[in-house]
Amino acid sequence: MTFFYWFMAVVMAATLLPSVLYMGIYVFTGEDEAFLRARKFWVLLRVFALLFFNVTVWGHVIVAAWQLFR
Repeated sequence: MTFFYWFMAVVMAATLLPSVLYMGIYVFTGEDEAFLRARKFWVLLRVFALLFFNVTVWGHVIVAAWQLFR
């Protein structure tokens, strides 16, 4: 699970940083394209965060069930 935690941290950082960058570009320039890109990266970040949560919870459930019935 340690690899999964690090992988998801990198993936979430890889979507958070561009989102913040494009939001900053939107704030300073007012370009709508930058806002749309920031919003798309933010949506991807939420998807990856929910995936991380679900896999973590169900991974622990499966490990606990395996240890219980072994």
